[in-house]
Amino acid sequence: MLKLSYRYDQTAARLEVDGLPDFSSGHGSNVIGILSAWRLQLVGAPELEGKRDHLEALMAVVFPYARHQISGVSKPDGWSHHPVSIRPLADGHELELTSSQNNVPPLKICLDDADLADLLRCLDALKSDDRVVLSWPDITNQPLSRRELVERVPLIRRLTAPFLGGAALLIIGAVAMIVPVPIQQSPNPAETSDVSRPEPVNEPLQADQ
Repeated sequence: MLKLSYRYDQTAARLEVDGLPDFSSGHGSNVIGILSAWRLQLVGAPELEGKRDHLEALMAVVFPYARHQISGVSKPDGWSHHPVSIRPLADGHELELTSSQNNVPPLKICLDDADLADLLRCLDALKSDDRVVLSWPDITNQPLSRRELVERVPLIRRLTAPFLGGAALLIIGAVAMIVPVPIQQSPNPAETSDVSRPEPVNEPLQADQ
């Protein structure tokens, strides 16, 4: 039976999937309709592989987490019984993968922003590849809630503007109470000075001739 393999390369990540065409669904000979294996290689980490549900869990966690990071909201994704979880760190991100086998400790991988971006590009290239026709998990991009948008601003920055405004009002009020208001005096009536008018000079009458 024809075995297909496709690879998606980025600088810090490499994703490879193996599978078979599903002729019962009308797929062509170069289309993977049945996923048999996948392998993920991240820089500085051991090679990851697992079943299809692990790959779907990785997509369902990384895509929403990266979207929150782009929006400026640091929000962990995944939960305790989920096979994949990711959370923000002070200088990057921690990806944790839980094995389906017993007595195997979880694998924790530290990623920086560039590593996370390369991983996201590989997963997005696989999800949008027409040569791999699988029912991937439905990941809808819902707008962030108002609470998430408010919480992305640190509490100190949110309280700085109201605090400064209230302090300015208090200072202005205190200054207005301390500084006396100048009293305006009504102007004194102007003293009119007597101006001597020159008496008209009468010319002497001429004697009658």
